[in-house]
Amino acid sequence: MTGSSERRTFAIISHPDAGKTTLTEKLLLTGGAIHLAGEVKARGQARRARSDWMKIEQQRGISVTSSVMTFERTDADGNSIVFNLLDTPGHEDFSEDTYRTLTAVDSAIMVIDAAKGIEPQTRKLFEVCRLRSVPIITFVNKVDREGRDGFELLDEVADMLALDVCPMSWPVGMGGRFEGILDFASGKVARPEGPSKEFLGKREADAEIPEEWAEQSELARIGYPEFDIDAYRAGDLTPVYFGSALKNFGVTELIEAIAAFAPPPRPQPAEQGEITPALDEVSGFIFKVQANMDPQHRDRIAFMRMVSGTFRRGMKLTPSGLGKPIAVHSPILFFAQDRELADTAEPGDIIGIPNHGTLRVGDSLSEKNDIRFTGLPNFAPEILRRVVLRDPTKTKQLRKALDDLSEEGVIQVFYPELGGQWIVGVVGQLQLEVLVSRLAAEYKVEAGLEPAPFDTARWIRGEAGAIDEFERFNRANLAKDRDGDWVFMARSAWDVGYQQERNPDLSFSATKER
Repeated sequence: MTGSSERRTFAIISHPDAGKTTLTEKLLLTGGAIHLAGEVKARGQARRARSDWMKIEQQRGISVTSSVMTFERTDADGNSIVFNLLDTPGHEDFSEDTYRTLTAVDSAIMVIDAAKGIEPQTRKLFEVCRLRSVPIITFVNKVDREGRDGFELLDEVADMLALDVCPMSWPVGMGGRFEGILDFASGKVARPEGPSKEFLGKREADAEIPEEWAEQSELARIGYPEFDIDAYRAGDLTPVYFGSALKNFGVTELIEAIAAFAPPPRPQPAEQGEITPALDEVSGFIFKVQANMDPQHRDRIAFMRMVSGTFRRGMKLTPSGLGKPIAVHSPILFFAQDRELADTAEPGDIIGIPNHGTLRVGDSLSEKNDIRFTGLPNFAPEILRRVVLRDPTKTKQLRKALDDLSEEGVIQVFYPELGGQWIVGVVGQLQLEVLVSRLAAEYKVEAGLEPAPFDTARWIRGEAGAIDEFERFNRANLAKDRDGDWVFMARSAWDVGYQQERNPDLSFSATKER
């Protein structure tokens, strides 16, 4: 088993259709985790990625949850690196699950379509990374197709994301004139072979490059800042690789860059200050809970990011939300849906802990129950809907389902002080479809959604007396979340500002940390 310094825990972020799923497959192939290109695709009509397992994902061919894939690769010098790849949803309507997954990684690969450049979702996910200074490697994909000028793409990344850019490779031609990828570090050109240009061919050192592209590549090499690993790890510079995930160009260089440059497990913020991987005490935090990965067993898996210490199967850890220790007898390592028991785990690893609702997103786990990690917030929902039950006799099942799904971060659920209809809140529209689909498939509850009279929600903070006074006059606009905390249900952004002005002793927060 390799130590924590040989761990690379990273995510891939992109706009839909930029090629993230294909790149994930090729990274697994290059890393030796699978042996045939296409093996992470299902047979038949669905043709879904191996990491896409939920029914709605199979039907629509998109990723709506985050999954984990762990694999080990040995480099040319015989050094083993363990890669923990966290797959994030690529659909434009993503959930809090995406935000939280990015709190559990040490670096990220940003995939950009060579024809489209920076797209809205890419920028949104990048900003989440920036909040935590997560270093980014950029992969410009699909250069074997017609696309935008390489310099134009580099300048767009630099300008829109306020990052220094450092090209590490350069396409020799593009689209119909594509002849390969020049790697600046080795001076080799990876060339396609055969008339279809489908497969990665030989790598030629000191290959002759057409004059037009030779000039371009030289300009790219000298016209941008040199690679600085400290600036990259600080989140100020992004190395840029060009390639084609589909044709397997630039993928080897990319995985080698993650091994060489991406940081090993980083210290994590906590109430006690930063917790470093070198701390002897075992600690970690729950960033995701997933129910019913195996519908036959109605299981519930909490995903824990290891922060410090060496975990051993059977250890007792105390969750901050429970207060009493639990024995972790069956910790799981993941390859998407496939699992195996983990005898040990090091900082940077992601382990799954089977449980029956005792572990929740945001919980810290440690041996002595003296560590509280921070920075895993709930976000105020952008869409609110009332839940309409088709069969009123299933109220109890609906309550259980909503509690389960809110634990996972699929939805937030609010119980109004007045009126019987519960309200669900989500960050993206797709999560409403996920909710209805999973209620029917996993809980046998048929429910519909209708517009709620509210526009947004805010958690109320303040002295008990001030909250009591506010409640007396605003019961019709108050609800409690599943933790029993007060939430102001606002009809508009103006409403929030008005109440904040009238109640200066209270805060109306758009985020809530556990």
